[in-house]
Amino acid sequence: MRNTREIGSLLLRVVLGITFFAHGLSKFQGGIDNIGGWFHSMGIPSFMAYVVATIELVGGIAIILGLGTRIVSAFNVLIMAGAILVVKLPAGLTGNGKMPGYELELSLMIIALYLVLNGSRFLSIDSILVKSKGESRVVQN
Repeated sequence: MRNTREIGSLLLRVVLGITFFAHGLSKFQGGIDNIGGWFHSMGIPSFMAYVVATIELVGGIAIILGLGTRIVSAFNVLIMAGAILVVKLPAGLTGNGKMPGYELELSLMIIALYLVLNGSRFLSIDSILVKSKGESRVVQN
């Protein structure tokens, strides 16, 4: 049973990482200054576009690799909560014809929250680091 849970966590981790990486990359490719202007128009400081895009891009890679999964996922929960509350909430869950809804952001937020709560150690750099730290403790004792 534990193996299937770990495989499920791995799948969630990789898909979440790919999705955030793609969104971060598109922000930089589409003109991060334009995103900054859009943030500013909503009352969010422009520099936050760089912060969000960097977390999505670099954090996406980290999540795929299983490096700092819980920490990066926590940042992604905050980003998605912000996107829902500041941008998408007025459109409703499935949209209003003018703007898409927040169903994608909600799904990504819940996947990220799952990883915050449960982690994903299978095929992760985190599990390798924990093993090597554990081995060094044994040697030191």
